[in-house]
Amino acid sequence: MREYIPYKPYLKELARQLRNNSTLSEVLLWQELKSRKMLGYDFHRQKPLDNFIVDFYCSELKLAIEIDGDSHNYSFDEDIERQRQLESFGISFLRFTDLEVKRDMLNVLLTIEGWIIEKQLQTHH
Repeated sequence: MREYIPYKPYLKELARQLRNNSTLSEVLLWQELKSRKMLGYDFHRQKPLDNFIVDFYCSELKLAIEIDGDSHNYSFDEDIERQRQLESFGISFLRFTDLEVKRDMLNVLLTIEGWIIEKQLQTHH
């Protein structure tokens, strides 16, 4: 069952603005995640969760994917803090750097696939 994680209403507009001003690495990764291309899972981009917005999110897997780099105005400490808060909802995080996405997309996709397959194996046992 999908668990709905409430978020602050003002984040909806901010998320829309972020989608309209995506970084190149976000656009590139979105091309690979949208339309259920990643093992049939439905991902959303710039998804509001609680008090935060994550770059990509799959509610079925409770998986947030973040691209660290130029795209964030947050400090590293704030990123870690928001990750901790969201993990308290049972959300898992995969983090990639801006450069990894631009230069090593295959590896990024294999990492995401590997995480999903491992999660499927755990769930089915």
